[in-house]
Amino acid sequence: MNQGSIGLRARVADLASEPTAKAIVVGVATVALAPVVLPLVRPVIKATFKAGVVLFEKTKSAIAETGEVLADIAAEAKAEVQAEAHKQTTLRAALPAKATATEG
Repeated sequence: MNQGSIGLRARVADLASEPTAKAIVVGVATVALAPVVLPLVRPVIKATFKAGVVLFEKTKSAIAETGEVLADIAAEAKAEVQAEAHKQTTLRAALPAKATATEG
């Protein structure tokens, strides 16, 4: 059959069966419709970005607060360990002196 005698429906069907042709059609349609569609969806896109920024800021703040709390807990634990070590050292130093004093 001659290409010139193929109907429009047959040509569209042939193009639709090829993945490359589909991608090209979608690309061309996107470029052609973008100036029409973008102004219509702009408020939705803007609200979505705004919500994302707010969520990011809240998350960043929560992570910073959590880091501060964990740092405080670590500092308290370290201070307690040092206090216990100092107490052990003081008790060990005091025991021989008491034992010597009671023996004599």
